[in-house]
Amino acid sequence: MNKYEHIRGVVLDWAGTTIDHGSRAPAIVFQEVFRGRGVEVTVAQAREPMGMAKLEHIAAIAAIPEVSEAWSKKYGRPCQVSDVEGMYADFLPLQLQILDQYCDMIEGVANAVDLLRERGLKIGSSTGYTRKLMEVVTEAAARQGYSPDCVLCAEDAPRGRPAPYLLYKAATLLDIYPMSSIVKVDDTAVGIQAGRNAGCWTVGVTRTGNCVGLSSEEIDGLSEVEVAAKCADAEAVLRNAGAHAIVESVADLPAVIDEFESKLAANLRPS
Repeated sequence: MNKYEHIRGVVLDWAGTTIDHGSRAPAIVFQEVFRGRGVEVTVAQAREPMGMAKLEHIAAIAAIPEVSEAWSKKYGRPCQVSDVEGMYADFLPLQLQILDQYCDMIEGVANAVDLLRERGLKIGSSTGYTRKLMEVVTEAAARQGYSPDCVLCAEDAPRGRPAPYLLYKAATLLDIYPMSSIVKVDDTAVGIQAGRNAGCWTVGVTRTGNCVGLSSEEIDGLSEVEVAAKCADAEAVLRNAGAHAIVESVADLPAVIDEFESKLAANLRPS
């Protein structure tokens, strides 16, 4: 059944959006690779560039003023390209070592995706993970009932997010045009920016994502007031990045798709 005339596809992020509630796996390893060089970074610093390709992410952490100062104090010079490349080489096996522990589907995602497919939408995905890392993730997700129509990784484009190239490639693979027929769903600022740069509708994910950064069990241990405050902070980040709409979880996505469909029917485009 094709419910939608104008919206034709959705491109979903992975960690923090569809799997790994709180996007914890990459944050842990980013901290570890800097610790291995004798430089401590906070979890907030490790999360700040989340959504970028991992090599670019490490460079962005190193460029944070406090981290840059700590590096210079440790080594007597700024962090260099060779240092970043060395940490990236460390990152990949460390991430691979723990990744299968962080591949649980976020509650409600698989059902929401099934509903959107029943309504005639194609489902794409993009990630800052490499193809080798995604082999672990996609196998785990498939066992839990989630297999998107395409999976685009960091090395599939000349530049990662916030550049729009992964979304252009997704549109090609899914055979969708114009770009305003696609909804990009992401829990990071750079993911939202990529969607805006590509001309897509964008939906920011708060409760399950990187900006809140907590597992479902950790969320359950907070009061409703505390959760609401964290989600509000996450919404502010994602709105500032340009999100057209906000959901706490992908489970809430179908209603937002209906809103975008109505806007396109009224000749309103993403802006």
